[in-house]
Amino acid sequence: MVSQEQRRRQLAREKFLRQQQRRTEARRKARMRNSVIASVLGVLLVGSVVSYTAGVFKSADKKANAGSEVSPSATPTSKAPDPCAKPAPGAVKSLSWKKEPAMTIDTSAKYTMKLATTCGDIGIAMKTAAAPHTVNSFNFLAAQGFFDHTKCHRLTTNGIYVLQCGDPKGNGTGGPGYTIPDENLKDKSLKGNVYPAGTVAMANQYNASTNQGRNTGGSQFFLVYQDSQLPPNYTPFGTIDAAGMKVLKKIAAAGESTGAGDGTPNATVVVNKATVTKS
Repeated sequence: MVSQEQRRRQLAREKFLRQQQRRTEARRKARMRNSVIASVLGVLLVGSVVSYTAGVFKSADKKANAGSEVSPSATPTSKAPDPCAKPAPGAVKSLSWKKEPAMTIDTSAKYTMKLATTCGDIGIAMKTAAAPHTVNSFNFLAAQGFFDHTKCHRLTTNGIYVLQCGDPKGNGTGGPGYTIPDENLKDKSLKGNVYPAGTVAMANQYNASTNQGRNTGGSQFFLVYQDSQLPPNYTPFGTIDAAGMKVLKKIAAAGESTGAGDGTPNATVVVNKATVTKS
């Protein structure tokens, strides 16, 4: 027969084992959660569909996994005055498609994109022949009003120097519902793993450490305002005009929200209207 003391010890031992099991399970869940967070931060601009902010930039590739999430926050620095105007009246449209749009552009023609933003107009000469799927997609989305009233949600000012836009959700996770293939990754402008100032490129979910996430571009893109060390994993599809570069410099000078070099722009950067024109 089990004595009272033996029973007490048995119950105490069982309680201890249950506590150990709970702690082990909690540690396992924490490891899984941290692993998920790490993978999300590593995905890019571009970085989704869709988690692009996790997208453009991870490690050396942190200088790269475009379009994608924002770095851990540091103590915010005092903000400079907002250099941009108030957004135009209107709201972002909730639009999504299951398939990439059919090819409707003339691949032998020249196309330009104009981003009329709260900070000024940004003109982009598009590389139609080199990136036809990308240009065709932007031509389609702009015609649908997909980019109108969207925020440019990410500014990096340390290591790489880009403004990321094109997310209807404004948090780095949005897209058009479809993906487009990577293009023009051997562009002559990408020398020495540098995306030169003035480049416009696609964010995506490519992860260089696993070699996964090719051909995951959607609607998010980044504009390079200063030469940035990045491996050629992001479709370069346009070049910014001189006036647009001045706008980007103004946005960059206002800084970003975290003070760590990767966060939301302090400037109110909203695309009031995006248009693509055949010339």
